[in-house]
Amino acid sequence: MNTANKLTLLRVIMIPAFLVVLYLNPPYANFIALAIFILASLTDLLDGQIARKHNQVTDFGKFMDPLADKCLVVAAMLWFVEWGYMPAWALLIVVVREFAVSGLRMQAANLGKVIAAGWSGKVKTASTMVCICIMLVLPEFAFLSLIAHYGRLLNDLCVAVIVITTLYSGIEYLWVNRKVFSTMK
Repeated sequence: MNTANKLTLLRVIMIPAFLVVLYLNPPYANFIALAIFILASLTDLLDGQIARKHNQVTDFGKFMDPLADKCLVVAAMLWFVEWGYMPAWALLIVVVREFAVSGLRMQAANLGKVIAAGWSGKVKTASTMVCICIMLVLPEFAFLSLIAHYGRLLNDLCVAVIVITTLYSGIEYLWVNRKVFSTMK
């Protein structure tokens, strides 16, 4: 197993650790979870760079890397839904978009085509990661009057950014690649 794939597996292992910290709720749990989330997110950047630079691109990596990313993000969002920081319908939009894009990519792969990630998808990923980080630390600062007053507004703004960028990138992705649908029987 190469270095890039080991980093991907490390990210997968970090997902339960992230959730365990949140559910056990030790002192500063959200900060610890944030550190795990950021570290896991950084392994995503690093494994891709290593795979390309050192010619370590594998079928396992092509399959597992995006799956690990989706699992990390959905794990965080499931926790937000459970604790009332995100409505379930917002998470549903994220999950449906990921299934639609993954399905489209699989169909394109069956045709021997590779669909690269678009600009809007990269913006969606970056903004989602930033918003998850913000949403993780807001509860830790709830004792501050300013955060207590505007924290819910900031949280709702993060949810809106996640939903809007997810919808936009999903619609754009499906529209730009609509010819793939014409090959379906």
